[in-house]
Amino acid sequence: MSRFAVNKASGGGRQRVSRRRHGHRHRGRRILGVGIVGVVVVALVLLLTDTVAAMRTEHDLSRALLASPRVTYEPEVTISGFPFLTHARADDFGGAVITARGVAVTCPSPAGCRAELGATLGRWSTPDAFDIESGDVLHTASVDAYTRLDSVNLGRMLGILDLTVNTPAPEDKAGGGGPGDGLLRRTSGVLLTGTVPLPPIPTGTRIPPSASAYPGPKVKVSVAVDLSVVDGRLRISATDFYRGPEEHVDADVADDLRGYVLSRFTATLPPMPLPWQTTPTEAHSEGSDVLLTGTRGATDLVPSDF
Repeated sequence: MSRFAVNKASGGGRQRVSRRRHGHRHRGRRILGVGIVGVVVVALVLLLTDTVAAMRTEHDLSRALLASPRVTYEPEVTISGFPFLTHARADDFGGAVITARGVAVTCPSPAGCRAELGATLGRWSTPDAFDIESGDVLHTASVDAYTRLDSVNLGRMLGILDLTVNTPAPEDKAGGGGPGDGLLRRTSGVLLTGTVPLPPIPTGTRIPPSASAYPGPKVKVSVAVDLSVVDGRLRISATDFYRGPEEHVDADVADDLRGYVLSRFTATLPPMPLPWQTTPTEAHSEGSDVLLTGTRGATDLVPSDF
């Protein structure tokens, strides 16, 4: 056999071996790819199942809270703890956040007042996490509760037209007290701006919801106030007219009316409910809202008592 024929036979053998090795590698990559896809699909199915179960329990708790006579709209509920099914089977959740909006509260305005009630639960458990009813007992390590008044409802409480609330930033920072200013809340030096109807106000005069509709004498001012809790009620105390760096109204108020105008920004508001009858201990502003807050330790809670 010639050298050329031998080389050709040898080369052909190497090509067949190379093709077999390539085929094995291709099949190996295909099996690996199928395995990875399978793992991803299984993980997605498990994640979807866990998410659906969590959403169902959050909805059950929300519906249970709606049984409370003070709750008008279905609250928002977020339960912490992942994976949810593991925590549910162990009956041990890391926490929960509850927000109920549009809750009616007592106020002198004919238009009525509404507030947001919320609570953050610490670690908690319940007899059946997959079927929470309004009369079930939630065992929790702690409760941080609040009642939030926005500027519209606070204005109705005080009888101030077109009221706005501003949480001023620290003196060495610009802005309105947002996260970028490094300040989220204040108890003193809170800025209120609104329109005050001036005396004499005829008996029986109905104060409209907007200053533009009030025909009598009025003045728009900015006032600095302090917030506190007195006998479980929100106390707002005006300290002076505001002339600081934040955006404000610098109105001229006659000397004989200054005391009257400031007094309109001073009041002890009617008692307001906190979730689960939590006792309020602190008041502060947060952005454009005013909050009344309270904290409880380990306790048992019934959703219908929210």
